[in-house]
Amino acid sequence: MTPPAVETTTDADRIQTLFNRIAPVYDRLNDWLSLGQHRIWKLMTVKWSQASAGDTCLDLCCGSGDLAQLLGERVGKTGQVFGVDFSCAQLEIARQRCARLYPPRTIQWIEADALHLPFADNFFDAATMGYGLRNVTDIPRSLRELHRVLKPGATAAILDFHRPNNPTLNAVQQWILQTIVVPVATANGLQDEYAYILPSLEKFPQGPEQIRLAKQAGFAQATHYPISGGIMGVLVVTKRLS
Repeated sequence: MTPPAVETTTDADRIQTLFNRIAPVYDRLNDWLSLGQHRIWKLMTVKWSQASAGDTCLDLCCGSGDLAQLLGERVGKTGQVFGVDFSCAQLEIARQRCARLYPPRTIQWIEADALHLPFADNFFDAATMGYGLRNVTDIPRSLRELHRVLKPGATAAILDFHRPNNPTLNAVQQWILQTIVVPVATANGLQDEYAYILPSLEKFPQGPEQIRLAKQAGFAQATHYPISGGIMGVLVVTKRLS
């Protein structure tokens, strides 16, 4: 039996440094990259996670905390949300944004690696992950770890950018990257940091492959929903009841 892939420390350090550096402009560039639609996609993702009042939920690779805040609204005062990211700069922005919210959300922000989560087995009622799966160094391992920490019957919804199969939409996506996102990043001294987006899209598994990987990780159900012509997608996975 082939042993599981071991995380490359150099790659993990590089990605961690990248997200620490881009943290101050991350939300603004997400607006440009998605033409503002990411807010709608995040609402859809939280709905697909099936989080409900009183649940304990995970927002993995939480970034600046948008999905965690939405989960906090759904679980209410009796629930609990854990926002997890390995970028301390992103987490600090998430903390600051959350502190300004009223009514306050019950969210704990934790710096941790998606491949080594500091939670017990069968801990969470629901989970989300936004723009994280494409950036982990080991996708199968991250899915296995997510499966481990979910309770039996729990659902996770995983949102990310994709490269669309439609040539016209693919050209539009590349145009947005090259004429809007990269110039804005360059103006903020982050040209090299945002050069990673196109290569990451090229190597990111498409919907059918994501479904296969999720089932290999142990999920009983896996469905991939293309959004906006395939520019975006949400992988919805459910752990077996027993």
